[in-house]
Amino acid sequence: MSRKAPTPAVLLRMIRVFFQDLFNLNLDKAADHETIEYIRKNVVFRGANLWILIFAIMVASIGLNKNSAAVIIGAMLISPLMGPIMGVGLGMGINDIPLILKSAKNLAIAVLISIVTSALYFALSPLNDAQSELLSRKSPDIFDVLIAFFGGLAGIVAGSRQEKSNAIPGVAIATALMPPLCTAGFGLGTLQFDYFWGGFYLFFINGVFISLATWIIVRFLNYPHVEFIDPKRERRTKQLIFVLTLITIIPSAITAIHVVQESIFKNKVNQFVDNEIRNGMMKRSVISRDIYYTRDSSHITLFLSGNPIPTATIQALDQRLREDKDYVLKNFTLEIHPEAGKQDTVNYANMIREMGTKLQTEFFQTTMQRNQEEIEQKESQIRTLEQQLQSYSSHRYPLDQIARQLREMDPHLKTISLARLPNFAVDSSRTDSITVAMVQFDRKPNAAKLTEIKSFLAGWTRSTEIRLIVN
Repeated sequence: MSRKAPTPAVLLRMIRVFFQDLFNLNLDKAADHETIEYIRKNVVFRGANLWILIFAIMVASIGLNKNSAAVIIGAMLISPLMGPIMGVGLGMGINDIPLILKSAKNLAIAVLISIVTSALYFALSPLNDAQSELLSRKSPDIFDVLIAFFGGLAGIVAGSRQEKSNAIPGVAIATALMPPLCTAGFGLGTLQFDYFWGGFYLFFINGVFISLATWIIVRFLNYPHVEFIDPKRERRTKQLIFVLTLITIIPSAITAIHVVQESIFKNKVNQFVDNEIRNGMMKRSVISRDIYYTRDSSHITLFLSGNPIPTATIQALDQRLREDKDYVLKNFTLEIHPEAGKQDTVNYANMIREMGTKLQTEFFQTTMQRNQEEIEQKESQIRTLEQQLQSYSSHRYPLDQIARQLREMDPHLKTISLARLPNFAVDSSRTDSITVAMVQFDRKPNAAKLTEIKSFLAGWTRSTEIRLIVN
């Protein structure tokens, strides 16, 4: 008997069950108290945790100073900053006021120490130029908001598993909590406060959205709330948590909206520059652009190559930015500045040539000086080697003559070795030299004969001390 096909309702239910099982967050979920204890344990900055944070900040600051992404990533891997941020979100999710306060206090300590450490480094560092890694942390965009939010979701989901995966350090890298604090420290250490506020603002965005993501997952997974014996206290606590949640969500929403609007504004300006100026009728190269956005009064400044641009052309471009359906920007001022005029260009070219000639002269002088130093160094080495060779040659003795005369003194002589060797006194740590003679006889001579041989060798070698070894 053939099997009856499932009805559409049954089929839909099967599909729903399949996807519910596929995306079930309760699979492999750790016990609620284990996850809460895991996050609670990583909230506190004390002892080793604090030193690790300081060292990580130093590593990240050096990486930003060197413009090395690999070093910055390494610093983010060892950073313990995620703990108190997730602690705030967890405390809000389970109505735990003490945990929120504890997390906030430790986060404030961590932020203060991080900024001070970074500021001290950049104040003492001889390299004060803002590299691209620093510049990228100065002005956040919508992508930073999205990275922080989805990174926070990944972090709390990974932290709630029985087996802790590599997602948590990955979240620390993706959300980039360390570099914004180092950028703030750079601004403080070099007194460039636009970097300070930009870096701190980016860190604030990251922290808020990671906490918000933690709160969402904690609520979604129904973690047990803190129980209260007194109903009035429970009601006050829930009201306070609600207010704290609003305080967190409302600035987050405002920040997200502002960042989105700023990103849209800058993208449209860049699109306008590419379409109308670089590739449009003007065909001008854009030397630099400065786009400053606020909701009520934005400012666009462009520096173009070539001669001055007529006022009518600038007005037409301004009107196109305001009215063209591809842009429709409002509340902005547009400034377009030309490159230097023809005479200035000639002067600039002459200046470039003079600088080139000066650089060539300096390079030639530096090369000659370096070659002269190398020649003097090699001559010094040659003189040293010649002295060593002369010393070695002066200590080579005519063994054939010495052996014949010794053979006349004692016919039983078989071999003789004679050399001048360094002699180190261990007690006094003093080094001098000594002449060593090794002689071999068919029949060992008496003491008087050995004394005579020793005196004979001392005369030949002009040595005050002879070490005679008889075999």
